[in-house]
Amino acid sequence: MKPTMETAAEENTEQRPERKGCFECCIKCLGGVPYASLVATILCFSGVALFCGCGHVALAGTVALLEQHFSTNANDHALLSQVIQLMQYVIYGIASFFFLYGIILLAEGFYTTSAVKELHGEFKTTACGRCISGMFVCLTYVLGVAWLGVFGFSAVPVFMFYNIWSTCEVIKSPQTNGTAGVEQICVDVRQYGIVPWNAFPGRICGSALENICNTSEFYMSYHLFIVACAGAGATVIALLIYMMATTYNFAVLKFKSREDCCTKF
Repeated sequence: MKPTMETAAEENTEQRPERKGCFECCIKCLGGVPYASLVATILCFSGVALFCGCGHVALAGTVALLEQHFSTNANDHALLSQVIQLMQYVIYGIASFFFLYGIILLAEGFYTTSAVKELHGEFKTTACGRCISGMFVCLTYVLGVAWLGVFGFSAVPVFMFYNIWSTCEVIKSPQTNGTAGVEQICVDVRQYGIVPWNAFPGRICGSALENICNTSEFYMSYHLFIVACAGAGATVIALLIYMMATTYNFAVLKFKSREDCCTKF
């Protein structure tokens, strides 16, 4: 029995360093993960998905509302229909571009961490690598400024639908419900510039406006525009995180390129 116990003890002693080495390897790998870039990628994918998906459906619902209630003549809103159709195609392009760009930035974050150095040998920066990193910095800043404009633009339909909804709430209020003044409360979409001034009817008042607000198309489009605006805001936050990550990566690659160093951001 004694040799057997000694053999088991020796086997346990041999297994402990292996387990410890595997644990240390996992810790090193987790320590080299670019968490900021990972969070930004998840936030960017979520924001772009919400903006593109909800915005596409909301635009289609807006066209249906205009055709059914505010502009019965197709020639009056033909230009608007073409613009909305073009915007829907642009949404497809935005979704595809940011899917690829998010993956590229995440890969760039992984390949500038200490985990890559430890897994793939000596880490050395090159002029080409620093140039690519600088290009990502510039492109991310440009996209961040552009998405600030997209975020502001996405708030415009939310403002328009909110005005219509608040007008309907005034009509439904006990002070005005059932009185003659209800028919004098109107919404004129021509003042927003989305349809020309000769569009018919263009202006909806009273109970007819209340019926529009009770439709599922109105509420769906209104809430989808809100979600799309929130998605655009999430994308702006993700790009701000990307800005910090790429700027930090570029700074370290540039100023510490001669040292045995890489980023952990």
